Amino acid sequence: MNKLADNPSVAPFVISRIFDAPRELVYKAFSDPEHMKHWWGPKGFKVIDAKMDLRPGGRFLYGMQAPDGSTMWGRFDYREIAAPERIVFINSFSDAGGGITRHPMNPDWPLELLSVITLEELDGDRTKLTVSWTPYNATSVESETFDKGRPSMTQGWGGTLEQLEAYLASIQKR
Repeated sequence: MNKLADNPSVAPFVISRIFDAPRELVYKAFSDPEHMKHWWGPKGFKVIDAKMDLRPGGRFLYGMQAPDGSTMWGRFDYREIAAPERIVFINSFSDAGGGITRHPMNPDWPLELLSVITLEELDGDRTKLTVSWTPYNATSVESETFDKGRPSMTQGWGGTLEQLEAYLASIQKR
């Protein structure tokens, strides 16, 4: 049975950013692996492989190379696609074949996170993007680790969204 964390008191991690880009373009940046290769992941990481089947039940499998040359893999298992407003998926670290693995630096991190990306159209071709992460099928230890990890999530997502902002600006100049 799939469920949110055993500890329902763990609030979701939520971060938002406003982009000077139309909603359709921001959606494409999240829904096309060729776009995601240019901005997805922590600052300094490079996407080395990206395969996407964007549909409920589909998967995005990606590999990233860290600045030190090490590799890390992850996957999204899509639950809901409502273009261009919302994408819902379960996010996990994985191996190159897509098998779920533990966080490479924190073994108590939740194996699965329910991830909700919402895109709100604003005036003047601007878009508000909101990311929500909630532990999914998590133990109480994983939920506690998630709760204590908010500063690193803010830093990590902040850097990722900075990269998205720069990428969106670069492709609109073409």
